Amino acid sequence: MITLAVPREPVPETRVALVPEVVRALTRGGTRVLVERGAGARATFSDAQYAEAGAELVDAVDLDAVDVVAHVSPLPAAALGRLREGALTIGMIGPPEPDRVAAALGRRITALGFERLPRTSRAQAMDALSSQAFVAGYRCVLEAAVRLPRFFPLAMTAAGTVPPARVVVLGVGVAGLQAIATARRLGAVVQANDIRPDSAEEVRSVGATFIDVGVDRREASGGYARDLREDDAARQRAALAPHIAAADVLITTAGVPGRPAPRLVTTDMVAAMRPGSVVVDMAAATGGNVEGSRPGEDVLVPCADGFGAVTVVGLDSPAGALAADASSMYAQNVKALLGLLVRDGEIAVDLDDDILDGVVVTHDGVDRVAHRAQPPRPTELGVPQGDESTDE
Repeated sequence: MITLAVPREPVPETRVALVPEVVRALTRGGTRVLVERGAGARATFSDAQYAEAGAELVDAVDLDAVDVVAHVSPLPAAALGRLREGALTIGMIGPPEPDRVAAALGRRITALGFERLPRTSRAQAMDALSSQAFVAGYRCVLEAAVRLPRFFPLAMTAAGTVPPARVVVLGVGVAGLQAIATARRLGAVVQANDIRPDSAEEVRSVGATFIDVGVDRREASGGYARDLREDDAARQRAALAPHIAAADVLITTAGVPGRPAPRLVTTDMVAAMRPGSVVVDMAAATGGNVEGSRPGEDVLVPCADGFGAVTVVGLDSPAGALAADASSMYAQNVKALLGLLVRDGEIAVDLDDDILDGVVVTHDGVDRVAHRAQPPRPTELGVPQGDESTDE
C-alpha cells in the first residue's frame, strides 16, 4: 500500500495539495493518505471533512515513513533531507536552488515539478500551471473592479449614460483569456495583445479586439512565448503605449515558468493613463511585467499631467486568494499525475513516458534538468547531434 502525505503549507500559502473529495477517491483506490491537522483550514476544508473522506489525521507528518508527499509550495531542503530514501514528491518545484537540489539528490528523491510538465493534450488533466492560471486570471479582474472608481458595464440610466470601462490585457495564455472573458462578462470593452502566433485568433474567440503591434509573433517549444529582442520589445512598448493610455484598466499576465517575467510596461506608460485607472500585474512575484510593481502591494504612480494617480496592484499569489476552488483544481491535477505513477498498488516511474520524462526533476540521484541542459555529444565525425539553433 502506498502512503501519501499532505503537509500543512507554510504561511502565507492558503492552498492545500489535496482536498477531501480527491482524498476519498484515493483511499477508495487503496492509497493510505495522511493529512496534517489544519492543512486545509485556510482553503475552507476542515479536519473532519478529511477524516470522513478516509484520511488519517496526524499532528506532524513523519517524512521518513511516507512514500509520496503532495505539496503546493516548494519543499525546503530541510524537509527533503528528512524524506526516506527514494521517496517521491509532487508539487511546485520552484527555482533550482542548490541546497534543495542537493538534498533531493542526496536522498535519491524522485521530485516531480508541475512547472516542467509538457504542454500536450495528453497532459492537460495534470496541468497545474494552467488550472491555477485560470483562477488567477479571474482574480485579476476582480482586483481591478473593486479599485476602479467607475463602472465596468455600460449603464443607461435616467441620470444619463455611463460608458463601459476600457480594459487592456497583455499576455493571452490561460490567465489572460480568463481575464478577458471575466472583463467581458462584467461588461467592459476589451483589447489584448500577445506575441504567440495563435494569440490573435484566441483573443477574437472570446470577444475582444486584438492589438497588432507589428512585431513578429513567436512561440517556443511547450507553448510559451519566447522573449523578444530588445529592439522588438521597444517597438512593442511604443505600439502599446496609446492603447494603454486610453484604458481604464490594464492587466498583465505574461510569464514563462522558471524565468523572470518580461518587462512590458514602463512607469512612463502607466503615468500616461487617466487618474483613477488601475493596473494589475499578475507577474509581480516573478519580477513584474510592469516597472515598479511590488508583490502584495498597491503602488500609486502620479499621472504625467500632475493631477491624480494610477494604482498599480502587484499580485503575490492570485490563485491563493481563491483558495477553495484553486485547491480543488490543483488536487485533481495531483490525482491525474499520480495515475501515471501507480501500477498495481506500487510506484513505477517510467521515464520513457513523455510526460514523466518532462516533469521529473530529480530521480535516482540524477539532476535531470541539468542533465538535459548538457550540450549534445558530437558524433564520431565531430558533427553536433540535435538541433542547436537558437532564436533570440
